[in-house]
Formats: sequence, structure tokens, C-alpha cells
Amino acid sequence: MIRFVSALSTADGRPGVSRGVVGSPVSSQASRPYAAALALLLCLTFTVPAAAQSADDAAAFRGVISQQMEAFRADAWDRAFSFASPSIRSIFGDSERFRSMVMNGYEAVARPRVFEFEEPTTVNGRPTQPVFVIGPDGIARRALYFMERQPDGTWKIDGVVLEALSDRTT
Repeated sequence: MIRFVSALSTADGRPGVSRGVVGSPVSSQASRPYAAALALLLCLTFTVPAAAQSADDAAAFRGVISQQMEAFRADAWDRAFSFASPSIRSIFGDSERFRSMVMNGYEAVARPRVFEFEEPTTVNGRPTQPVFVIGPDGIARRALYFMERQPDGTWKIDGVVLEALSDRTT
């Protein structure tokens, strides 16, 4: 059971403290503005406009992703693996395991029919480069490339999430 404490007004307008359990209703109308603010905060947490990324960062994202795409096309898996962040590299260990993961779960980005950069953004506080892809299976997806700045100032790919886009499938 998770408890929360928030500063609210009592029914007669005096300052007070409301104690409750997450998921249980709080009868005070004063909680509505807090709920609305929380909902707005959660929405903003998940996506921030592209202005959060500089033009230089956006160009760097596209450069790193494009170089990895060229390596995928050439079946140059050691080179493709070099664009992954240190944490991704430690998860997979070597380029052969990386290749297996990509070809078994991310073929849409390794062998796309269509690959179009969208505007960079921030997702959950992480710099992100969305890319519209249509994989070899004809299914449209948005690939969210999470980017990570390295100590030397360069960018590496710190993960990719694929979202199906049913309205754009061929």
C-alpha cells in the first residue's frame, strides 16, 4: 500500500493535510488542480518539443544513425556495433550477438524499404531521434532512437524502440 500526503484545503477552506492511499478517492475539490497539474507534468515528461535539441545535436543524431544504417546495408556488423552506447555494447558483448538481436527484432531498421528522419525530440528526458520506417514486411513503424552524449561530446545510440503505425502500412 502506497501512502501519500499532500497539502490541501479542508472543506471549510482552512489549510489542512489530506492523507490517503494512492488509487483511493480524496473528497476535496482542492485535489482537482493537483491532479490536472500531475497529468500535465506526466504528458510533458514523455515528450518535449524538438526545440530541446540544438541544430548541431540533431545533425549529429542523423549522422550517427545514417552511418549505422550504411554499416547495416554493408553487413559491416563490427562497424554498426561501434555506434552503440557503452551500455548497449556491454549488454550484447560483441557484434555477432548484436547482429542476431537486430536481425531478429529490428529488421525494419536494418533492412528498411523506407527510412525518413523526423524532428528530434526528448522522450522521458532522453534525447531522441524519431525515424519513420517501412520494413521489408511492409509494416510502417516509427523507430525512436535514444541518443546518449559521450564524455568526448560525440553521440551514440542508446537503444531503439519500434512503434507500429497502422495508418501508414503499405
